[in-house]
This record gives sequence, structure tokens and C-alpha cells, in this order.
Amino acid sequence: MLANDTCSESSVENTDFRYFIYAVTYSIILVPGLIGNILALWVFYGYMKETKRAVIFMINLAIADLLQILSLPLRVFYYLNHDWPFGTGLCMFCFYLKYVNMYASIYFLVCISVRRFCFLMYPFRFNDYKQKYDLYISIAGWLIICLVCLLFPLLRTSFDTPRNRTKCFVDLPTKNVNLAQSVSMMAVGELIGFITPLLIVLYCTWKTVSSLQNQYPVAQDLGEKKKALKMILTCAGVFLICFGPYHFSFPLDFLVKSNKIESCLARRVILMFHSVALCLASLNSCLDPVIYYFTTNEFRRRISRQDLHDSIQLHAKFLVNNHTNSTELC
Repeated sequence: MLANDTCSESSVENTDFRYFIYAVTYSIILVPGLIGNILALWVFYGYMKETKRAVIFMINLAIADLLQILSLPLRVFYYLNHDWPFGTGLCMFCFYLKYVNMYASIYFLVCISVRRFCFLMYPFRFNDYKQKYDLYISIAGWLIICLVCLLFPLLRTSFDTPRNRTKCFVDLPTKNVNLAQSVSMMAVGELIGFITPLLIVLYCTWKTVSSLQNQYPVAQDLGEKKKALKMILTCAGVFLICFGPYHFSFPLDFLVKSNKIESCLARRVILMFHSVALCLASLNSCLDPVIYYFTTNEFRRRISRQDLHDSIQLHAKFLVNNHTNSTELC
């Protein structure tokens, strides 16, 4: 039975309720995500010379999160007003940033897990490892992700409603693409963008847990392994909580929008589930700073009250000295 025979299109989409979910979620994420990731960049910038433990990847992860955070006010505006008055170019760019953030986050979470795993399991092999290699890996990752994610805005088009309201984000219609090509692109995207990274993180977790079962562990090694396991487990948790639901619902959402699923109830459930999955995928921008805090001792130390106070005093003294020197030169 066709969907239109059982219910109207408006009742299936339930637009107002979905817009409300998006607006509330993005509003909640905005402030803590902005503060947390700025703090993370400040902490890790001062931490770079003290450790080789994936700090470059953490910096890039914070940058990826900030890219999405900065676009959230425009998203909230759209979902509250049901209109996009800022032009097609900015709409597509903000839409593009969503996917860049998602897959950059997945990429750098994998890099963090692998780096901690390698330094833990093969300490002598990576003893002379240089941070510039992590920088090269990060640059290569950004280039690939930015190029591949161009497909998302290129496959969408903009349009105006009869009431002259411009649509954006989830309301952007998909261009007509051959079904076989669409399925192929989704399959490759799911495999490379989610399944393979998840398997890598799960493998690192499994090997780290296995190493903890050593019958006669050295106390220092045991402590390091527990720290590494905590970091890797949190990365796996973010994968499953934030990105798992989205990558499960994305193919179903495509089938609904291409009218391959005709049941009214199924269409309604899938659209609502996909809306929740999109919100969870954005939640990683807020969760990543929490990961840094609970899994990195240096992060906790640097944002403690005394350390933060000392740092502010040091920066203030530096600014005063610079101002004094410039005055003397004049």
C-alpha cells in the first residue's frame, strides 16, 4: 500500500517536531562545545613539546569540532525560523562542514587509538618517533576528507517553497542519481567511513585488554596500559554512541526519500530515528573535550584552578612587558 494512501506527507515528516529536536540539541551543544574545544586547543598547544602521545591528533580533533560548533548558530536560526535568508553558498558550506566534522572526527579518533596502542605495545620501535609524522598524517587526512565530503553538497540542490521560504540542511532535496550508483556510493561510504574505522578501534581495544592479562605485569607498564585502555575505550564509545546510529539510519533514510519504502509507519519511524541519529552525530563536538578531561592527566592538571590562574598571570605579565618595551622604543 502506498504511503499517500494511508497518511499525508506532512504527517509522515512531522517537520515541526524534528525542527524542535534539532534546535534544542544544537543550542545545548553550542556553549559547552565552544568552551571545551577552545580550552582543549590551549591545553594541547602547551602540551606538544612534553609528549608524543597523539597530541597532534587531539589538536586536529578539536579543530574539526570547532568547525562544526561555529556553524551551529546558523543551524539553530534555520530550525527556529524555517527559512534560510543567507544565500545558497553559505547553506551548502554549513551543510558541507557537518560531514567534514563527522568524518574528520572518525579519522582522528582512529589515529588517537592507533597511536596510543602503538606506543603501548611497541615502545622501543616508536621510541624515536617524531611528531612531524603525525602532522603529515593529519594533513593527508584533511585533504582526503575535504575532497571526498564535497560529494554531499554536490548531490544536493536548493529550492524555495511556495511561501518563498528557502530550504537548507536536512530539507535539501537530493539530485536524481541512478539507484545502482547511489547504493554503490553508500556501501563504499559505510565501509570506509565507519565500519573499517570501527573495526580498527575495536582491534586496538581487544589487543590492549589482552595485554592486561599478562600473568606478571610490571607495575609501571600496568598503569600505562590502563591509561591507554581508558583512552581507546572512550574512542570506541564515541564511535558507537555518536556515529553508529547515523550510519545505520542513513541508508534507511535514503530509501524513504527515494520512495523505495512506502509504508507510512515505517517512513515515520525511520525519519524520526534519522533525526535523533543526526543529533547524536553532532554530540561528538561536545563529548570530545570530556574524553580529553577524563583520559588525559595533563588536560586535568592544566585546567585546574591553580594552573589556570598561574597561566593567566604569566600571559598578563608577558603582555605588560611587551607593552613596556614598545613604549620605551617609542
